[in-house]
Amino acid sequence: MASKTITVKLKKSTIGCNDKVKGTIAGLGLRKTGTSKTLENTPAVRGMIKKVIHLLEVTE
Repeated sequence: MASKTITVKLKKSTIGCNDKVKGTIAGLGLRKTGTSKTLENTPAVRGMIKKVIHLLEVTE
C-alpha cells in the first residue's frame, strides 16, 4: 500500500470559471464534464483538489 491513489471526476462544467480554476482542472488532467482521473495522493494534488472541490467528485 505504498502508493495511495485518489480518483477525481469532473461533475460540473468550467464554463464561467476564471482562468486559474480552468488551469487547475487541466493540471489535474481533466478535460470534459464526466471525465475521471486516478492520481497519486500527494500534498500538491490534494491542494489542487481543495481549490476546485466544488466542481469535482472525489473518491479515495
